[in-house]
Amino acid sequence: MISVLNVIFSVLLILAALFMIVTVLLQSAQVKGLGAVGGTMDNYFSKNKAKTIDAKLAFGTKIAAAVFVVLSLALLVLEKLG
Repeated sequence: MISVLNVIFSVLLILAALFMIVTVLLQSAQVKGLGAVGGTMDNYFSKNKAKTIDAKLAFGTKIAAAVFVVLSLALLVLEKLG
């Protein structure tokens, strides 16, 4: 029974790690001033759209990190019990 839980938690841990990596990579850079160098101008609508998308990605990253920590601790407890 413990080995089955160990495999399930391990798979979920890998999925949480991959989701966390993807959400971090999809977030836009928070560096100011580089848009002027590249020639891009932000208007009102693109700023608000980026903030909502980045806010959702940041929230997804926080959730994935919390799930990652909880699953890591659960795997540690399972290893100590088994």
